Amino acid sequence: MSNILAGVGRAQLEVLEERVNSKRNVFNQYVEGLGHLPGISFMPELENTKTNRWLTAVTVEPKTFGITTGEIIGTLAEENIEARPVWKPLHMQPLFNGCLYYANNSTESVSEQLFSNGICLPSGSNLTEEEQTRVINSIRKLVELKVT
Repeated sequence: MSNILAGVGRAQLEVLEERVNSKRNVFNQYVEGLGHLPGISFMPELENTKTNRWLTAVTVEPKTFGITTGEIIGTLAEENIEARPVWKPLHMQPLFNGCLYYANNSTESVSEQLFSNGICLPSGSNLTEEEQTRVINSIRKLVELKVT
């Protein structure tokens, strides 16, 4: 590591706690705004741990939630809100087409399930409360439209 990069890294350590708290606040606001909806789940925090909540990803059970991840991502895109599926598993990438991989005996591996049902919501440390409320309200509005 160069001296310049070390200096930048050292300066970032001075605001690390602030950045982590900001990310955790974003996560908590999503849980508060969306966590009560049936069929939507957030990654729990294990006992005796403190995650940095670097990224807020939710999983959606389409049968229970009544809406697919594609519909949610599409609706957010219409509102000019960027969201995306969680990472595509390596064994599904074109480069690894035909390669062996190991999964449990179910028809779909855990990574495939997460890719099918997971969404990364906007969660930057500079995300304002107003911007996050817009994301939450857009998802709630979609749910309300599906119910009626």
